[in-house]
Amino acid sequence: MNKAEIIEALAQRTGLKKSKARQVLDAYTSIATESLSNHEEVVLIGFGTLKPYAQKERLARNPKTGTPAMIPCRTTVKFKPGKYLLDAINKPETK
Repeated sequence: MNKAEIIEALAQRTGLKKSKARQVLDAYTSIATESLSNHEEVVLIGFGTLKPYAQKERLARNPKTGTPAMIPCRTTVKFKPGKYLLDAINKPETK
């Protein structure tokens, strides 16, 4: 599902116009980005947690040439799914 499809689904489920649904989604991503940039977790109870994660500098190799290269330290994001999300995606299939 891409951003346009999410906006369409938001508009249908909430009754908002697509332009308002786009504003809501953009506001959420902006707030989440700002929080993660400040090294804060974003927690949506039942859905999951976005958590900033500091990666250390490490040695890697260019897969084409085999030349070693250092990858600098950086911050990335880890997602831990919530209980209700896991239950929803792992429910047994009914036949």
